[in-house]
Amino acid sequence: MAKRIFDIVLTILGAPLVLPILAILALALAIELRGNPFFLQRRVGLRGTTFTMFKLRTMRHPRPGELQPHIVDDWTTFVFSPPGASEPRITRLGSFARRTSLDELPNLLNVLVGQMSLVGPRPELPEIVAQYPLPYHRRHDVLPGITGLAQVSGRSDLTYDEIVTYDLAYVDQHSVMTDIHILWRTFFNALTGKGAR
Repeated sequence: MAKRIFDIVLTILGAPLVLPILAILALALAIELRGNPFFLQRRVGLRGTTFTMFKLRTMRHPRPGELQPHIVDDWTTFVFSPPGASEPRITRLGSFARRTSLDELPNLLNVLVGQMSLVGPRPELPEIVAQYPLPYHRRHDVLPGITGLAQVSGRSDLTYDEIVTYDLAYVDQHSVMTDIHILWRTFFNALTGKGAR
């Protein structure tokens, strides 16, 4: 209950700052993309239930056959965005939004309706969760978050197994004070773009 109250209060207090930034960035992306700047995607949340997560669109629409399914052979080496990998569909402004994590600002709507928390394991795609080893599903014992322990401990530089290790450590030890500490670290990581791709 304390965590939920913390999420709502902080989200409402931050709205006067966040909403103008979101509006300006959404308008700029709409011009660059020549279309809808918002991106809706199904993700897996608390207790394995799925929900629609809101984000800003940072990539142009894929051409037919361009998207490949994520097949994971080895969780200890799997990385979503290897260093040096390029994604030609990411726009110039989209790259900036990713580097600064501003593309995640619409997640705050998910926080307000109770589908996400400010801090927790990042919600995953159903196709990835379907391949999880059994112990990984403990990530879903808490609400997914906009940011989390893994995001401030390496972000895209981590293998998937390292991400889950941080996530499960958070599940076992989370508290409001832990969330405050992670949010503080997230702010500075967003300024530097550390680990972002």
